[in-house]
Amino acid sequence: MKKEIQLQLTPQQAYDGEKFQETVIKKLGISTSQSKIQAKQVKRSIDARGRQVKINVTAEVFIDELVTPLIDSNKTYQNISNAAQIIIVGAGPAGMFAALRAIELGVKPILIERGKDVQARRRDLAAINKEHIVNPESNYCFGEGGAGTYSDGKLYTRSKKRGDIRRIMEIFVAHGATEEILVDAHPHIGTNKLPKIVTELRESILQAGGEVLFNTKVVDFILEDNEMKGVVTQDGEKILGLGVILATGHSARDIYHLLHQKNILIEAKPFALGVRIEHSQNLIDKIQYHCEVDRGPYLPASSYSLVHQTKFKGKQRGVFSFCMCPGGFIVPAATSPGELVVNGMSPSRRDSKFANSGIVVAVELEDLPQYAQYGPLAAMVFQAEIEKKAWIAGGSTQAAPAQRMVDFVNKKESKSLLETSYQPGLNSVNLHEVLPDFIANRLADGFKAFGNKMKGYYTNESQLVGVESRTSSPVRIPRDKETYEHPVIKRLYPCAEGAGYAGGIVSAAMDGERCAEKLIEEYIKK
Repeated sequence: MKKEIQLQLTPQQAYDGEKFQETVIKKLGISTSQSKIQAKQVKRSIDARGRQVKINVTAEVFIDELVTPLIDSNKTYQNISNAAQIIIVGAGPAGMFAALRAIELGVKPILIERGKDVQARRRDLAAINKEHIVNPESNYCFGEGGAGTYSDGKLYTRSKKRGDIRRIMEIFVAHGATEEILVDAHPHIGTNKLPKIVTELRESILQAGGEVLFNTKVVDFILEDNEMKGVVTQDGEKILGLGVILATGHSARDIYHLLHQKNILIEAKPFALGVRIEHSQNLIDKIQYHCEVDRGPYLPASSYSLVHQTKFKGKQRGVFSFCMCPGGFIVPAATSPGELVVNGMSPSRRDSKFANSGIVVAVELEDLPQYAQYGPLAAMVFQAEIEKKAWIAGGSTQAAPAQRMVDFVNKKESKSLLETSYQPGLNSVNLHEVLPDFIANRLADGFKAFGNKMKGYYTNESQLVGVESRTSSPVRIPRDKETYEHPVIKRLYPCAEGAGYAGGIVSAAMDGERCAEKLIEEYIKK
């Protein structure tokens, strides 16, 4: 017999496997001498609203029968070596899941990636951190798996209308992710585990007969009568297909320039810009879990989500936390020499002593009148200028400009900085000289408001590290709401973050699947 039960447990009861089984048996009141009882968790969330943290658990209990797995981990795909082919530009989550979905639908994907495979990328990431050398084709944003590979691996999304979230999670599990991601309310994989999973995803594509081309940069499009027939690479090779899914991520500025030069319709898009804020993880745990010393051995590193509405010169804008990384690291995310960009990531155990989060301000196009001359590239040009200012402020290296939080609010350069997780190092500056007033003043208001919401958050024992500017694409490549096809160029399917539609690993993966389905339905299956 199998039954489902709801439990509210202590952290030890929820996260200690032996204790969990004991608690379930005690709740059921069934003698283990008469029946064999095994339980497994299928949903789990943390409730830290009270003084004592509780874990809400949905469990399946198996009484005198075998425990069934959460999923069928079979990942066999049909062979499509000789099938009709489509081109997918960009091997991030959107591109990889578009390729797998194409294979399921009997179509051969040609997956083109400007960067290196996931293992070879490591050397270029080390060069950024240790030698301050940025390879514009292989970095934290470009390369196999995209920006998501070397990130926290967050899998939480609110984009439930875009596709089947559970399906995406199950594909990750089938390629090596732990089943815990099917259970936790806010699942994550961890930057230490993602490379192996990404490699397994690639192997599935190759074993089915798809192609994956690394170190292959798209420099032109093949257009005939407003139809996308294929792409041209940096070596002059022409690759043809029945359609092109453009899944290049939010940092491929050369692609936006190419689209603009080819008079392919694109649009400027609002985005968000700010800084990374770094606290000690112990402080965030004390605030969130109401603990006096530390969170103990069972609770995971705590996170937070903050938002505040601010006014500056009569305009209201949101200030909010973005991509919070508990137990994580701040990393250099520049994609070209001469720019400074930071991002956050966490290992699967989230066991760093630091907590960091983007704290960013919404930037609307009306905030940038002086950039209107750049047309659809206006927000991108603004973004690039701020990144260059940050690079100069940091000392024209990958050392980042930084300032303690209270000092920033008081417009006072910090005499000393705190220990940091950011490997290239920090340079003490007044970040008001790096950020525009409409960003800096709103951030200052936001930090004070966040201190009221989270007592202890607003402190000079935290520091700002700048700049967090790649929150989303500053350009949108338009597409039809129903067909996902570009409104002017046929057979072109703008996809995920780089097109201005999806944000995060899961929503990008779902968008990639939908683009593959729409292209194949329109041009191959008819």
